[in-house]
Amino acid sequence: MSDRMRDAPWIGAPSDGSLARFEGRGARMGWPVREGVFEAGDLPLHRGGSLKGARIVWRAHGTLSPARDNLILYPTSYGAQHPDIEWLIGPDGVLDPTRWCVVIPNMFGGGLSSSPSNDPDWPALVTPRDNVAAQRRLLHEVFGVERLHAVYGWSMGAQQAYHWAAAFPGAVGRIVVNCGSARTSVHNRVFLAGLMAVLEAAPEYDGVARFRAPPRGAQRAFGRSYAGWALSQDFYRAGLHLSALGAPDLETFLRTDWEERFARRDAADLLAQLRTWDAADIADDPRHGGDLARALASIEARVLLMPSETDLYFRVADNAAELPHLRHGALRPIPSIWGHRAGNPVANPADAAFLRAEVRAFLEG
Repeated sequence: MSDRMRDAPWIGAPSDGSLARFEGRGARMGWPVREGVFEAGDLPLHRGGSLKGARIVWRAHGTLSPARDNLILYPTSYGAQHPDIEWLIGPDGVLDPTRWCVVIPNMFGGGLSSSPSNDPDWPALVTPRDNVAAQRRLLHEVFGVERLHAVYGWSMGAQQAYHWAAAFPGAVGRIVVNCGSARTSVHNRVFLAGLMAVLEAAPEYDGVARFRAPPRGAQRAFGRSYAGWALSQDFYRAGLHLSALGAPDLETFLRTDWEERFARRDAADLLAQLRTWDAADIADDPRHGGDLARALASIEARVLLMPSETDLYFRVADNAAELPHLRHGALRPIPSIWGHRAGNPVANPADAAFLRAEVRAFLEG
C-alpha cells in the first residue's frame, strides 16, 4: 500500500469531534472511511502561472474493487468541505459505499486543499480544469485508477464533473451533473459579479485577492445576498425557511443559515472560489477553441443532467441547450421549489428520494 494511502489525522476537524464520530459511524455501518493528503508539487495552471506545492485533502468511503472499476469521484461544491457533503453517502443514501468506492477531493480554494488561507503564494486564478487535472493525478498515483466509473457533483462539483468528461473523454464512464452547467452562463456570472463586489468593497480588501483583517461586515452582507439566490421565490412564499428549516423568523434564518455559514470560511477563499466558478467553461481548450457545442460533442461519457426546476442561476434551460450536443445524455429536472438547494437536499426528504432513485438507476446503468 502506498504510504499516501494510509490513514491520516482528521484534517480540519471541528473541536466538537464530529468527524471522529462520523468515522465511527462509517465503521459501524459496515464500510471503511479513510483520508489523506496528496502532495501534487508545483502545478502548472490552465490560464497561466502555477500553484506552488499544490495539496489535495481527500477522504474515501468504501473499498476499491480488485478490478479498480468501482470508483466514484465526488468533488466538493462552493464553500464546502468534505464533512459538509457526506450526508448522502450510505447504504440507503444516494451513493452506496458498500457498492462503490467514493472519493471526495476537496476543491482548491475551499480551505482544506491549497487555498489563499493556507498558501501565501496563491495565484491569480485556479480554474475547474486545474482542479480536475490534479484530481486525475490523485486517482492515478494514490488509488491506481485510470478510468472512473463515474463523477458525481452538485453545483461547482457538477462543473468539475463536466470538466472531467470533456478534458479526459476516455477516463470516465458516467457523470452526474446535479444543478450545474458546462459553461457558467452570463446570468450566472451577473450573480457572481454581485457577490464578488460585496467582498471587494470591504475596507479590509487589499485590492488583489486577500484581506488585511476578516471583513465581518462584508461577509454578513455576502450571506444575505446569497440567500436570495440559492432558494426560490416559491420556497419563501411557502414559508419553508420557517416550517422546513426551523427558523422562528426571517431575521434568524438569514443570520443562522447564511451569515454564520459563510462566516466559517475565510473571505479570501470565498473570493478565490467565486473566480473559479466564473471561469468554468469546458470549451476553454485548444481542442475546442471556445466552441461549446464541439466540446459537448467530444464527451464520450453517459451524462445525467439534473437541474432543479426552480434554480435561479443553474437553469433547466442551460442543460436543455446542452443536451442535443451530447452523445449520451438524459435530462431529469428535479421537481422542486427548493431552488438550487434541491440538488443538496439535506433537510428535504422528497427531493432526496428523487435524487436517490435517479442517480442509483443511472450508476447501475
